[in-house]
Amino acid sequence: MTDLHSAGHNRGVVAAPHHAAAQAGREILAEGGNALEAMVAMAATIAAVYPHMNHIGGDGFWLVREPNRCVRAIMAPGPAGALANRELYRQHETIPPRGPLAALTVPGAISGWTLALEAARAVGGKGLPLDVLLHTAIGYARDGYVVSKSQERLTTEKLAELKDVPGFAETFLPDGKPPKAGTKLQQSALANTLDHFTRAGGLDDFYRGDIGREIAADLEKIGSPVTREDLKRYRATIADPLSVTLRAGTVYNTPPPTQGLASLMILALYERLGVREAASFEFVHGLVEATKRAFRVRDRYVTDPAHLAHSPSRYLEVKFLDAEAEKIDRRRAALWPAPKGEGDTIWMGAADKSGLVVSYIQSLYWEFGSGCVLPKTGVLMQNRGASFSLDPGAANPLAPGRLPFHTLNPALAVLSDGRIIGYGTMGGDGQPQTQGMLFARHVLHRQTLDQALAAPRWLLGRTWGSPHTNLRMETRFDGHLTERLMSAGHDVEMLAEPYSDTMGHAGAVVLHPSGTFEGGHDPRADGGAAGI
Repeated sequence: MTDLHSAGHNRGVVAAPHHAAAQAGREILAEGGNALEAMVAMAATIAAVYPHMNHIGGDGFWLVREPNRCVRAIMAPGPAGALANRELYRQHETIPPRGPLAALTVPGAISGWTLALEAARAVGGKGLPLDVLLHTAIGYARDGYVVSKSQERLTTEKLAELKDVPGFAETFLPDGKPPKAGTKLQQSALANTLDHFTRAGGLDDFYRGDIGREIAADLEKIGSPVTREDLKRYRATIADPLSVTLRAGTVYNTPPPTQGLASLMILALYERLGVREAASFEFVHGLVEATKRAFRVRDRYVTDPAHLAHSPSRYLEVKFLDAEAEKIDRRRAALWPAPKGEGDTIWMGAADKSGLVVSYIQSLYWEFGSGCVLPKTGVLMQNRGASFSLDPGAANPLAPGRLPFHTLNPALAVLSDGRIIGYGTMGGDGQPQTQGMLFARHVLHRQTLDQALAAPRWLLGRTWGSPHTNLRMETRFDGHLTERLMSAGHDVEMLAEPYSDTMGHAGAVVLHPSGTFEGGHDPRADGGAAGI
């Protein structure tokens, strides 16, 4: 069983936005697997039970704190296909967010799983076979999973733009209608693909084997610009993470093409404001204004790392951060342009007694991604490439082989008090903001983990395909606080829900210096934490 918060474990802990994924990870820890192996089991299971949030046709990013205290990033973003040029989109002003022309990047997630399992063995993992790691996911995909309320809601809301996309109705619209929450739905072709990995070729088969051949054939048939050669060439990579040192410890995040830089900048700028209380105007205003400064840097700078003008570490230097913090008005809101970024993602965490702590995020970009489900393999393709621009002078212009901008960014902190925390959230532009709220409340202002996860949140700008660019807040904020924010110039909108999906699904795992583990996940999601 999983709970929203779980503590006191001495062998390991996992956290996920769906209880089935958390339970799958716990079972791997109980089998003697380590946190990386548990995470692969969770990543497969979450694709089988939460397909509106993520799938194996998406990308993934990992932060791994190894037992030797080294922190590494596994980067698994897929590039634009060989045929993805501006000429292909000449009849479009922007890249379509749904359909075959949205399915324009190689899915990187499975290659990231491969590197994670290699790392698991390198740090002394048990080497559990794929049939054990994928067993739970195969069962849910083949026998059926229970449809969540969020899947019913999002399928209904996005029905008009998804129902005619190749493969979507056959897979996710039983009887031609959105499935009701509580009913069962199968992903039989996905089950066969996962089972094939366990019997022939392993995970590499997704790119260079029979599965890759079938994926490429189906993509060609529907008109996607991703080719067989694109799949064959693709491999995830290991990278050094970005980091910033705070008084509380060192915080890590993923480098470009992710927005990890923005997440680190928010925390570094907020710390410089010297806020004392979380339930205050200064807390909300400070984090919102720090977000504006960080997003301006992100939108101007972050792109494919092969095309960066200089190292992102420039923006994490003390001198630069000091100057940015000085530009924040402690009493008035800065004017805010409309940032872009929708979100449809899952974050999961795992930690074990060896000292291994894993923060992982896996995504399709928007809800259900491109909507394209490949019939022979059951792969639901992401629409991450919709973040490219058709303007050749833009920061992220479309070009074959180029990596798109990623909102994804898992976080990890090594604190001076001895705690190691893996944390993160889904939610597009909301990811850095929710990370900032969670870290500030739990670490800087000493709220308990469950309190920090459940506390009311806000969102500046867009996510989930919303046109809003204002400051949206959950109803549980104090009325006097919201009035003061409006008086300071913030364009505040109060949401109807006390716990809104708009605010993302956050979670965290903690390895305490005592050797015990703690985990927690968001009451806004369908998951929780579990340990042994």
